[in-house]
Amino acid sequence: MNQPLAQQAYGKIIEMILSGTLMPGDALQEAKLGDTLDMSRTPVREAIKRIEAEGLAVQDGRFLKVRTLTAAEVEEIFFLRRVLESHCARQATSVAVSVLDELDARVRHLLQHGPGEEDEQRRVDDDLHRTFALSTRNEMMVSTIADLRRRTCMFDHSNLPHRFLKSCEEHLEMLDALRAGDGDRAGLLMAEHINHARDAILERLALSLERTGE
Repeated sequence: MNQPLAQQAYGKIIEMILSGTLMPGDALQEAKLGDTLDMSRTPVREAIKRIEAEGLAVQDGRFLKVRTLTAAEVEEIFFLRRVLESHCARQATSVAVSVLDELDARVRHLLQHGPGEEDEQRRVDDDLHRTFALSTRNEMMVSTIADLRRRTCMFDHSNLPHRFLKSCEEHLEMLDALRAGDGDRAGLLMAEHINHARDAILERLALSLERTGE
C-alpha cells in the first residue's frame, strides 16, 4: 500500500473533523470518504483504522462514528503527560551522549528542511519522547506515555503549524540540558513543553467549536 496516500487521507479526514465537515456521530464510510477525497478505499481504510486507534472514532452498530476530544480530556491527558514525562526527562541524563547527539542532529535537520513529506517530524518527536521514557527502564511508563501521546497525535504540524519551530527549539533545549547532566532543568523544560502543546491544542479545539457553532 502507498503509505503517503494513507497519511494524506488521514490528514484530510482529521481536518474534516476539526472543521466540522464531519460532525460527532457521523459515520466514517470508506466508499463515501473515498469519493470525497478522490482516493481508493485502501488508503482511506488505513486512515480510518488509525483514527479509531487514536480514539476519534467509536463503533456504533455497524459503523465507526466520529467522536471529538473534549477540552476536559485534553487537560487530563496533558496533566498525566506532564507528571510522567517530566520524571522521564529528569532520568534521561543516563542516555548516552551519542544518542542525544543523534536526536539533536535530527531535530536540527527539521529546523533547516521542515517537517518533510514522509512524516519525519512525527518520527523524530516520537523517538525523542520514547528515548526519555525508556531511560526509566519502566515498561509501564513507556506504554502509558505512548498511549497518552497517541490520543492527541492528530494535532501535528499540519494542524498547529505555529508550534513546529517552537517545538523543535524546545526539544533542543532539553537535549542541551541532558548533555550538561542537568536532569532537573530537563524536567522543567519538558513540563513547559507539554504545557505549550496543551495550550495550543485547547486553542485549536476552541476554534473548531466556533466553526461548528457549538
